[in-house]
Amino acid sequence: MNNPARRQRPTIHDVARVAGVSRGTVSRVLNGGHHVSPAAAEAVNAAIRRTGYVVNRHARSLITGRSGSAAFLLTEPQERFFEDPNFNVLLRGCTQALAAHDIPLLLMIAGSRDEQRRIVRYVTAGHVDGVLLVSSHTGDPVAAQLARAGTPVVACGKPMDPRAGRLAHVAADDREGAREMVRHLLSAGRRRIATIAGPQDTPGGVDRLAGYREVLAEAGLPFEETLVETGDYGRAGGRACAERLLARHPDVDALFVASDLMARGALEALGDAGRSVPGDVAVGGFDDSSAALASAPALTTVRQPWDRISQEMVRVLLDRIAGEDTSAVILPTELVVRETA
Repeated sequence: MNNPARRQRPTIHDVARVAGVSRGTVSRVLNGGHHVSPAAAEAVNAAIRRTGYVVNRHARSLITGRSGSAAFLLTEPQERFFEDPNFNVLLRGCTQALAAHDIPLLLMIAGSRDEQRRIVRYVTAGHVDGVLLVSSHTGDPVAAQLARAGTPVVACGKPMDPRAGRLAHVAADDREGAREMVRHLLSAGRRRIATIAGPQDTPGGVDRLAGYREVLAEAGLPFEETLVETGDYGRAGGRACAERLLARHPDVDALFVASDLMARGALEALGDAGRSVPGDVAVGGFDDSSAALASAPALTTVRQPWDRISQEMVRVLLDRIAGEDTSAVILPTELVVRETA
């Protein structure tokens, strides 16, 4: 019994024949549409849909020297990716933005030095065209190593390692967001305002604490080291920090917490201590993540524009891959007032 012949995959020649154009015209449309008339481009695109033609990425990479893909590199332990909702929102936004350019996004997590070394070797071997670098810490070698290798990189947040040079980055205005939150707490009559800061080896941790200090100075209030605890952006860490602050300063009447996830932990500690929110202690977070809406009462917070951050990261990365020089994009935050402050 003879098997029916397998249907061959459509080729670029089939597209050209159906479109009534040359193979060169099809190739130019597939590579960006330069020097192609609108009518010819429409004919080619219609022929691609009709034939079901799919670009052979391997063959294209041999010709262009590019992989046609990008990496989303998170330099945190794997459990942080699943705990912190911000990473998932950012990954989804970057994936969607790159999909509009028909570019797949590879998720890479490198929380240890060994993992970072392996991924740097993989990336610099040309397996991706560029990297979206997320959650870099002071002392992380990844940004500097990729920059030295000439790999296009865009960081989420201001770079902390001077060895990386003038690294392109996209960030929310963390310092101004913190200022706005602390001013809001002061306007509500709060005067014993403590803070749970983020890690001081991250740009958000540094700038949000700086904003807190600056607004206290504007209000003529002293900065007290004992009103500051430094957390890890995690829920359990936020709870432990709040417990220590309450033990040292039972008279605290407000908490500015540098992430919504830590703020949820702080709310748990306040509840265990018998403090009402916002009656006894007002609480303000940062991010406007799903953790803010899931908290009870609903969390007053600072909204980071995650959709715009992801879109701008992709735009800047594509510019860098194309050889254009875009260095920094800083986006405004927004105060979101709910029930806790």
